Amino acid sequence: MSKLQKNKNKNWLVAVLALLIFLALGFGPARVELSAQKKKTDKRISALYNKNQKKATPLSSQAERKEAIRRIKAMSLSQTGGTGDKYSREKVLVKFKPGLTTQSADSLLKAYQAESYHLIPKINVYVVRIEDGVSVEDTLSALKVNPDVLYAGPDYKLRLCATPNDQLFSYQYALSNPGGVLLIPGSPTGKPQADIKATGAWDYAKGDPNVLIAVLDTGIDYTHPELVNQVIDHGKDFVNDDNEAYDDVWHGTHVAGIIAAQTNNSAGIAGVAWNCRLLAGKIIGAEGEGDYSDLIEALIWAADYTNGAAKVGVINMSIGGTEPDEFLEEALQYAYNKGIVLVAAAGNDGSQGVYYPAAYDNYCLAVGATDYNDQIADFSNYGPEMDVAAPGVGIISTYPVALTDPGYLPYAFADGTSMAAPHVAGLAALIKSVKPWLYPGDIMKIIKYSPDDVDSTGWDDYSGYGRLNAKRALAPYVLK
Repeated sequence: MSKLQKNKNKNWLVAVLALLIFLALGFGPARVELSAQKKKTDKRISALYNKNQKKATPLSSQAERKEAIRRIKAMSLSQTGGTGDKYSREKVLVKFKPGLTTQSADSLLKAYQAESYHLIPKINVYVVRIEDGVSVEDTLSALKVNPDVLYAGPDYKLRLCATPNDQLFSYQYALSNPGGVLLIPGSPTGKPQADIKATGAWDYAKGDPNVLIAVLDTGIDYTHPELVNQVIDHGKDFVNDDNEAYDDVWHGTHVAGIIAAQTNNSAGIAGVAWNCRLLAGKIIGAEGEGDYSDLIEALIWAADYTNGAAKVGVINMSIGGTEPDEFLEEALQYAYNKGIVLVAAAGNDGSQGVYYPAAYDNYCLAVGATDYNDQIADFSNYGPEMDVAAPGVGIISTYPVALTDPGYLPYAFADGTSMAAPHVAGLAALIKSVKPWLYPGDIMKIIKYSPDDVDSTGWDDYSGYGRLNAKRALAPYVLK
């Protein structure tokens, strides 16, 4: 408003009209921009944390920056991971028809010689562990002919949405791309402003500590210097059934740093949602594989989570499976109806077929990956469910300190729709912070209808509505 006041003698009519429109639309306070803003360089780009010295090490010269790059690992992760099975050979999921008592359900499950079972609350789904020597297929065949069973199905496998990587980036081009020759091995040329316009968005919002982003993944290294003040507690481990969701892989920590690494502290990297906090739900084990049942339980848990005034406003799922599942869709609907924005990675097969849960278009934002030239990454899945794209090639973020090799810094570069999705989750959290009254569908529309076109004009199967533009999503008016 200060700019308008300074020019009120010349522009009073414009100001009044803008204010009337502004109030009519119900937007929160914001500034009218008359020209493109000067890019701001975050101090975190020029320093990286040295775990041995326990302090930030300034990187003042190109030689020092090249040395830092050498000390940052480029991650490589199998697309499949784990056993490669499509579903668990030990568990099935069952839902009984309404009206069946708990006692009757227990009797039925015992009759099928279940080794153990437990109920996922709110959606009334049983996770049933079958006895050794009994096949999943035979168990499901028997359950499906039982008139008391509403639905029975396998417990499908999840996998991480990250791909092998051999390119390192010294700058977070995803947030602010300077263009020109990038200071990385191979010296590729980046396209100016092929980024999510984060620096412009931060003029309008930096996040609210009471808006939590649940990261359902491999866990989070809650001891990392960039994350120790960002996690609200130690989370929940659905794989090992305890309350220590520590990351023993690296993937969830990398995702968490993209969303909300501690920012403006003269060290390391910047997170998209500066002041928001993180909640870890571990659903992927050390072998890089997980089950749908753990994701379902984690969705219910995150949707119901509160800590004082803080509650989950966004859930990021940089994971996925190839199979649809009624129980998973029901859990997504539960979280969505609780007012939570759901963001999921499209997958990394480079083929048609968006992963689940991202493919559930009514509840999730499906996110594909672009590179530093605004090109669709060759590994990014595509299809009619695609909503939006974000940078997912050569993304630097946090890496578990305990897993960091001697001589390396606790950061890593990685590729994948896994790295694209948290940029979208961070933006959703910023919008939720400044406009908490908006429903998830409203925030999804803002994110979908404010991107920049890439490759083609309008919506397409590869980038959805385009590459994320955080500034446009947050600013009511941007006049060029």
